[in-house]
Amino acid sequence: MYVKTLTLKGFKSFASATTLRLEPGITCIVGPNGSGKSNVVDALAWVMGEQGAKSLRGGKMEDVIFAGTSGRAPLGRAEVALTIDNTDGALPIDYTEVTISRTMFRSGGSEYAINGTPCRLLDVQELLSDSGIGREMHVIVGQGQLDTVLRSTPEERRGFIEEAAGVLKHRKRKERALRKLETMEGNLTRVSDLVSEIRRQLGPLGRQAETARRAAFIQADVRDARLRLLADDLAQLTATLEQEAADESALIAQRTKVESALAEQLEQVRELDEASRAASPELLRANERYVRLQSIRDRLESTASVAAERVRLLSQDDEHETTSGRDPEELRQQAAAAREQEKQLLAEVATAEADLSAAVTARAEAEEALAAESKRIAALARAAADRREGLAKLSGQVAARTSRIEAGEAEIGRLTEVHEASLARAGEAEKQFAALEANVAHDEQDEVGLDSTYESAAAELEEAEARVRELQEQERAAEREKTALTARLEALQMSLRRKDGAAALLDAAQHGVSGLVAEVLQIEAGAEHAVSAALGWAAEAVTADSFDSAAGALERLRSDDAGRAGMLVAGGVAHTDRSSWPALDGSARWARDLVTAPPGLEAALDNLLDRVAIVPETTHALALV
Repeated sequence: MYVKTLTLKGFKSFASATTLRLEPGITCIVGPNGSGKSNVVDALAWVMGEQGAKSLRGGKMEDVIFAGTSGRAPLGRAEVALTIDNTDGALPIDYTEVTISRTMFRSGGSEYAINGTPCRLLDVQELLSDSGIGREMHVIVGQGQLDTVLRSTPEERRGFIEEAAGVLKHRKRKERALRKLETMEGNLTRVSDLVSEIRRQLGPLGRQAETARRAAFIQADVRDARLRLLADDLAQLTATLEQEAADESALIAQRTKVESALAEQLEQVRELDEASRAASPELLRANERYVRLQSIRDRLESTASVAAERVRLLSQDDEHETTSGRDPEELRQQAAAAREQEKQLLAEVATAEADLSAAVTARAEAEEALAAESKRIAALARAAADRREGLAKLSGQVAARTSRIEAGEAEIGRLTEVHEASLARAGEAEKQFAALEANVAHDEQDEVGLDSTYESAAAELEEAEARVRELQEQERAAEREKTALTARLEALQMSLRRKDGAAALLDAAQHGVSGLVAEVLQIEAGAEHAVSAALGWAAEAVTADSFDSAAGALERLRSDDAGRAGMLVAGGVAHTDRSSWPALDGSARWARDLVTAPPGLEAALDNLLDRVAIVPETTHALALV
């Protein structure tokens, strides 16, 4: 095994690609100072994995990249390739030639490759350590290192000897193995913690899985029931829709018949209107004829009356006729002609009257027929409007039912999708539960006593919770007692601070005045505030033995100008009848039952707390009103 070629490109002073071809044996590189002899040695150390910039005679690793000159721009990367002849198989790799390359970029990234295949720095170090070479094997002795070897301590010389003997690579492997073992121990500790935690949770998880499975079955039953209900609703809606469709068809047929009848009636009305319009000229002519004949009749009547008068005069006895200078025969002829003309006129009048009567009758009949037909047409129009309104309502109902059916179908589709998704989730849950059961069965061998430990812990937890509840109840009782004592203390402090008439009477020890009402009453614990609010002014009043004592106390207040005072007189009123009071539920109590008073004040207290109830919530008070 020997170094066959060394290729440098962009490494320090080698800006262009430079290849050094070496032969077996000793190779010397000779040149003046600054020609790059040390850079070749640095390239060998760098390509074999050197990570220290100071070992490469630089301040930072990026200094190995060609920095440029006045005539050439700097490069962006440095690359060195080392080719080793492996004909003897010194390197543990199935190649006769091994090329190790390293590329460094100005961004700080570094790449390694073995025979063109990207690899890690550790792979390069492992490959070279088996052959006795590498960046830590001291195969490269730089400037000043010989003096370091000669001046080394026994421990350092032992390191050099171990390196030469090939022990160093095994030590490095041992250190890596120990680090891996430490990491594995930490992982095993975490795994043990996780296993113990999972074992502790297996029991509750199993019960939760069983509960989830039962809940899935119940949900499936609920979904099935809901789907059946929806199917029933859909069937009912479908039947209703079919019935509505049949009714709509019948109504449409009836509407068609009514419209056809209405069209016929309208046609008849149109014909009658046309006949009426056609008869209107004839009616006008008949009216004109009637007027003309009426005038002729009037003239004929006047002529007839004149002729009758003349006939009467002519029919008298010829003896009495006087000669008027006219021929009587001529007068008789005129009279006969007048009678004949009268007959003709009467005949014409009769004919005209007959025609007029017929025309009037025909007109009356036509008007009656027109009125009747108008009424019938109006009735048909109203019926048609009612039918149209009914059809509109039915159309609205059909549209509403159709929308409901569409909504039901959409809901059924959604529920079907939910059902399918639930079935999929149930299948996944079954698989997870089966896996949990398998894990539980596998881990049950290592869970001896775990269930009993869990049960004992659960029992201890229940006892602790019971103890906590007991202590909480004691705390609430103490809080109530504290509230009662605080209210009592406030009442006493108010009585001590009193500077009104009640305080003056108590300070003067007025005869018949025994004390404050709040001091002589005994109130049940917890109800002090409520009873005090119910008593109102009487809570700060004083008690008097009789009306005389009360009058004397008032007189003393007036004379001393000591202010005002409320008084509760013993025996002043009669007891109230509680038989008419309504019954209360368990959450409410009468305020009178919470107070104990001296015998003389019981009647007055009954009147003060008449029908006053103490309730825990506002809703109870509203229920009693």
